[in-house]
This record gives sequence, structure tokens and C-alpha cells, in this order.
Amino acid sequence: MILYPAIDLKDGQAVRLYKGEMDKVTVFHDHPAAQALAFEHAGCEWIHLVDLNGAFAGAPVNGDTVKEILDNVSVPCQLGGGIRDMVTIEAWVSRGLSRIILGTVAVENPALVREAARAFPGKIAVGLDAREGRVATRGWATKTEIMVTDLAKQFEDDGIAAIIYTDINRDGAMGGPNVAATEALARAVKIPVIASGGISSMQDLHELKSTGVISGAISGRALYDGAIELADALAALK
Repeated sequence: MILYPAIDLKDGQAVRLYKGEMDKVTVFHDHPAAQALAFEHAGCEWIHLVDLNGAFAGAPVNGDTVKEILDNVSVPCQLGGGIRDMVTIEAWVSRGLSRIILGTVAVENPALVREAARAFPGKIAVGLDAREGRVATRGWATKTEIMVTDLAKQFEDDGIAAIIYTDINRDGAMGGPNVAATEALARAVKIPVIASGGISSMQDLHELKSTGVISGAISGRALYDGAIELADALAALK
């Protein structure tokens, strides 16, 4: 199982939100590129990036910061937040981003997701963010009645590289991930599922890995706070 250290970007800084609320923010690093490089030097295979401002704006906002990160690291990076058209997707792929995460458009324009997956094989992931099993969009601000599993199944045969599943009520709260819901999703679809939201201890990582069906785990606050020692986590997940 791959550990994806998270760098959430707001106003050019690396931050974490509490349960997806933009006014409940903790700044962890003023220089995200330096943080990304530290993750690479520690042995991380991937880095997970989120443009929080972009998710709400519907267009990239922290683009310069992302570019600086890409210029400084050699490990692959995946990015989500405000990417909602082919022009933006093409621009990021040409800039060297290894994986694009499409969230809101997976609900509002699934045809775009399929078009992107055909155009850029292996580079498109779907971000499914949920409250009580139902998808939320536009920076988690808009609730829908769409069930996560139903939406995921729509993309089964489209060459999607991964599904990133976030339980919003667990995100940034250090209360543990929703292992049961993540495992259920991973068993329901053929697409690799990456867990996100609330991963706050080595025990959480062990529980996710022990399912045998979850391909990765994203952690942010726990790594910054020291609740999870990065070296221990990377060793345990090999």
C-alpha cells in the first residue's frame, strides 16, 4: 500500500482544514516546495497535492506553488482542486504532473472525465468526497444525493487510474479513517481505491492495509503533527 503525504495548498501555504471548513485552517509550512522535497528525501514514492482555493473557485489558484513543487521534486505528484476542463488538464500534464484528480466534474460532467482518461491514459483519477456516503462537490460545499459507490461504478471501464475516497467528516479531525466504507468501495469496483480523511495513527494504516484491497492512503495532519512517524509508516506499508 502506497503512502501519499498530503500538501494542501491555501494562499500559497501548506495547510490542513478541519472537516473541510475553509475558516478552520492550520498552517503547517510557509514553503510547500521545501515540504515536498522533504517528503521525497524521506523516501515517499508519491506526493498528493490539493489546491484548496481552486476547489472553491473552480479554477487553479495555487498554480505557481504547484509548479514550484514540480520543479523541485522528482517523485510523481497528483493534484486535485478546481480542475474542471480539458485545457487545464492538458496544461498540467504538459507541465509534468503525473496524475490529475477530477472531483466536481465527475458529478457535473462525467463525459469530461472519460474524455480525459482516453486522452491521458493512466493519468486521470476520480476524487470522491462524501458525507454519510453521499458525494459532495465544489470544495465540499455542495451536497448531492448521489451515492459514492454508484458514481464510482460509472467509471469502471474508462481507464481511471485510481479513486481517491475522502470521508469529509473524518478529514483533518484526527479521528481515524472510515475503514469500512473505504473497504466496501474498494470491493465494489475494479478501480484502485486510495483512502483519505482522518488517518491519524499507525494503527489506522495497519487497518487499511489489512483489508488487502485498498491500494493507498493519504495522510497530512498526522505527519505534520508527528502522530505518524513517516519512516515507520513507509517501512510498515512495504
